[in-house]
Amino acid sequence: MDSKEKEIIERAIAGDQMAYRMLYQEYEKAVRGRVGGYFRWKADIDDVVTESFQKAFAALGSFDTSRSLRPWLLTIATRTALDHLNILRREDQKKEGSEQSELSETTPEEDIIQEEVHQRLMGFIDELPSLYKDVMIKYMIDELEYEQIAQDLDLELNTVRTRIRRGKQHLAKMMLRGEVE
Repeated sequence: MDSKEKEIIERAIAGDQMAYRMLYQEYEKAVRGRVGGYFRWKADIDDVVTESFQKAFAALGSFDTSRSLRPWLLTIATRTALDHLNILRREDQKKEGSEQSELSETTPEEDIIQEEVHQRLMGFIDELPSLYKDVMIKYMIDELEYEQIAQDLDLELNTVRTRIRRGKQHLAKMMLRGEVE
C-alpha cells in the first residue's frame, strides 16, 4: 500500500468524511465491475455497491493498513453480492411456494447448465492466443487479483492489466461470433 492511500485510510478511520469520499471515488468502479456480472438489474448492482462500501467503511478500523485495500474491498463486495443473491433466491422461492430446505444446493438442471457454461468458457479461453490464455485462466477461472497473477506469472502489473483487457476483448468477439461450440 502506498503512503497516500494509507494516509487517506487513517483519515477516514479518524472520521474525515472527505477521506471516505476519496476512497469511494477511487474504488467504486472496481467494486461495480466485480459485482456487475452477478445481477441483471442496475438497481441490484447499485444496492450491492452501496452495501459493500457501508460494510467496508464500518470495518475500516480493523483493516490492516500494511496490506492493499483493493483486494480486501473486492472480497467484501463479492461476499455482499453472494449474500444479495441468496436473498433474491429466497424471495423467488417464497413467491413460487418452494419448500426447498437447503438454499445453497442447486438442482440437477442448474448443475448441468453451470457445467455447460463452464465448458463453453473454457473452450473460448483455450482458443485465445497463448499471450492471453494463462492470464485469463488465472483471472476468470482461478479468480486471482491482478497483483497475484503478476507474481505467479512473473509479469509486470501493467502487462497483466493489458493482457486481461485484451483477453476480454478477444473473448467478447469470439462469444459474439460463437466460434467455439
